[in-house]
Amino acid sequence: MKNKFQEYNKEVMEHFLKPKNSGRIENPDVVGRINNDMCGDVMEISLKIKDNKIKDIKFQTMGCAAAIASSDVLCELAKGKTLDEAKKIDREMIIKNNIKLKLIT
Repeated sequence: MKNKFQEYNKEVMEHFLKPKNSGRIENPDVVGRINNDMCGDVMEISLKIKDNKIKDIKFQTMGCAAAIASSDVLCELAKGKTLDEAKKIDREMIIKNNIKLKLIT
């Protein structure tokens, strides 16, 4: 029998075990927080904005491997983008185009 981590692909495990964007930004310009009431995951992101672009972005997520990996990918996608561009990032962009996450039940 496989354990749950064996079900995740290499990209998910890399973002989970070695996230590049984990942490907090000192004196952020923006902080956002979201809770997933279905599973209990909590994600907080902090941003530094300069010239309407995301100069730096960090996350702190309490959740499963998929939640942490997705948070890391979100930060990678958003960094360097304008706020309007970043607002267009959705779940499908993270799942399908970057870490090809599959649902595990």
